[in-house]
Amino acid sequence: MYALRHRKVLGRRIAGTLPTPNPSLPGRGVWWVLAALFGFITPAHAQQVLTAASPDGSNRISLQLGGSGTPVYAVSRGGSIVIAPSPILLDLDVDTLGYNLAITGSETASADTRYPIVAGIASEGRDHYNQLTVHLQEKGGAKRKLDIVLRAYDDGVAFRTVVPVQPATAAAIVRYDRTGFYFPPSYKCWGFNVGKFGSSHEGEFDPVDVPHLRDHNLFDLPFACETGKAAFAIAEADLLDFAGMYLTGRGDGGPGLQAKLSPSLDDYRIAVHTRIGSPIVTPWRVVMLADQLGKLNESTLVMNLSSPSRIEDTSWIKPGLTSWDWWHGPVIAALPGQRSTTAVAKALIDFAAANGLPYTMIDEGWYAGAGGGGVRRPGVDITKWADAINLQEVADYARSKHVRLWLWTHWQALDAQMEDAFALYEKLGIAGIKVDFMDRDDQWMVNWYTRTLGAAARHHLMVDFHGAYPPRGLMRTWPNFMTQEGVMGAEYNKWSRRVTSRHNVMLAFTRGLIGTMDYTPGGFRNVTPEAFRIRGDLPFVQTTRAHGLALYVAFLSPLAAVADSPDTYAASPAGFDFVKAVPSSWDETRYLVGETGEYIVLARRKGKSWFLGAINSETPRKVTVPLDFLDRRGAAMRLWSDGDKPDAPRLAERRVSEGETLTLDLAAHGGAAAIFDK
Repeated sequence: MYALRHRKVLGRRIAGTLPTPNPSLPGRGVWWVLAALFGFITPAHAQQVLTAASPDGSNRISLQLGGSGTPVYAVSRGGSIVIAPSPILLDLDVDTLGYNLAITGSETASADTRYPIVAGIASEGRDHYNQLTVHLQEKGGAKRKLDIVLRAYDDGVAFRTVVPVQPATAAAIVRYDRTGFYFPPSYKCWGFNVGKFGSSHEGEFDPVDVPHLRDHNLFDLPFACETGKAAFAIAEADLLDFAGMYLTGRGDGGPGLQAKLSPSLDDYRIAVHTRIGSPIVTPWRVVMLADQLGKLNESTLVMNLSSPSRIEDTSWIKPGLTSWDWWHGPVIAALPGQRSTTAVAKALIDFAAANGLPYTMIDEGWYAGAGGGGVRRPGVDITKWADAINLQEVADYARSKHVRLWLWTHWQALDAQMEDAFALYEKLGIAGIKVDFMDRDDQWMVNWYTRTLGAAARHHLMVDFHGAYPPRGLMRTWPNFMTQEGVMGAEYNKWSRRVTSRHNVMLAFTRGLIGTMDYTPGGFRNVTPEAFRIRGDLPFVQTTRAHGLALYVAFLSPLAAVADSPDTYAASPAGFDFVKAVPSSWDETRYLVGETGEYIVLARRKGKSWFLGAINSETPRKVTVPLDFLDRRGAAMRLWSDGDKPDAPRLAERRVSEGETLTLDLAAHGGAAAIFDK
């Protein structure tokens, strides 16, 4: 099943001995022109270009030394530059590592392996790449060594910096990473300018005026662009024992971006405390690449670059849909005025059991001393429950209904009682925990994620991180990490008008490209934006029902919420049969058609069935969708499309054939969802 090729060439490419590059090679001629224009390359360094090309030859990442002896990399796709020559610089204790370097050698490697994805975009990932490791050393001073590892995949490239163990850096700290991502000002780009460290990473991905990027901007990941010939998204992978990366405008005012690390809360001048006797290893800096931005929905690149699973037996990890008490109030008509009570929990368990949902989530308010929301009250105890809810009784009731529970907790309360709480939850048969309000991605919090996931795994608990930073591929390393927020999701309907149809579409072209989103879909009180009103209980959503159904396909979340009240689904059931049928984890994903920010159509397969999700922004449109994902036998199709009212989708059933096209009439703020069964 697995095939692995590995080849090394040690010391072969020594500084000054490389052949003169051939400008006829794809991307090489453009590389040299841009390098000269950006002022990085001088004639003395003109022979020293090292390149890793993807297995299919479409993507290349090249490295050479600039005029100041600085490592400079560039990225191309199909012979056209995507990332212009950009520096790789790391600020340590008192100076910068990245100047006055010489190339001392290099080695190459290739791999083609497959690994299981327990829950997510596909049933397996293929880690297929060509790699080049470049060894560098300072010419003077302490003569510190530096390695840069370059990888090229068919769906992108990545690089990381490694400072080997050596006396000169034995107790070093990392202050800043000033690596650049430079590009021409003509690109169309979208980013979320979060503006500050220490946030819940919830906001809109807006168009970005590339010539006016500034170094006081602070963009979250990913940052997505279209070049006219290709599309790319800048991301990060394998974030372990390091500070999270943001992107900011270049200090010199040029077009493009520069890395910026989340600082330590103890000292903003320090990003990473290193360990004596260990190398300094940055996460992978990732450039996802495709001909179209939407195509990156198929990519597993961020997971491919992440560390392998640390859980040997994953058989207990089960994706699925969950009923949930918080989003709709909770409001249960038969239990007026009740919130976190035993009766409300049982009602949601009954709803889950009746509709084939494996889980029920009990949110904030169930444990002793709860009720502070984002503030941990003094004396809270997450091993005891509040007077109004008997957790033992609720857990026993859930077990009798073949439903399992998820429990919400504030992260600080969990941190104080982690082992005791996890032991109790395992004894009670709890399926997982939803941990909230971390709102940090400094090195300490990054390590806390690892510690929490490891402890949860020992007690067979799955994890949902709310108030979390965007994905970095940690779900490969810890498959019990089922989903995470780091997205402005449906909860914002309770207090704002910000969750628009365009916002949802943009998420599918940006945040959704890098991993799971705990967006919490399922709102069934669909109204037009004009009729939308803000309210905390039984909130509205300003998209059509068909758009809302399609979110279960368009957005990836192995733990997907069925967020509305059981009463709402009973009163307005149109389309709920799709919700009950839709999986939350997939065997295959296909991007079909779309236009960034306007509309997108995705298809995902589970077993022998395909599920289609189409979401549209504010302009009505007719979309032709190829059905070439079907095999020659075709399929029986059930299609939920926009009707005359936002909450009244139309259901059509017919047989479709291989090679046929499907025409979708998408209403303003509308969509479509379909199931194709053999």
